[in-house]
Amino acid sequence: MSQIDDEEAILDARAAARFLGLAVATLAKMRCIGGSPVFIKAGRKVGYRRSDLRIWQNARRVNNTTEAAHSLPRRLTDSLDPLPCTGARRGTHAR
Repeated sequence: MSQIDDEEAILDARAAARFLGLAVATLAKMRCIGGSPVFIKAGRKVGYRRSDLRIWQNARRVNNTTEAAHSLPRRLTDSLDPLPCTGARRGTHAR
């Protein structure tokens, strides 16, 4: 597999969380309220391109903790413009 193919590989949520060093639940929460890497939604399946995960990681790079305090949210799940999660739960229907 070439490096280009590897970067375009689609990872499921578990593999993406492992790649980023996050809990699967944290990644799910970030998808819901904002702040997550770009993802692909196909029905109930969620996927992440490895290249998008690297872009998200690189956007969070800092040189020291002072820079981090001024340029990054305090928590991964903090967002400047949080939106409510509107995903339907299994067994419920929108009315």
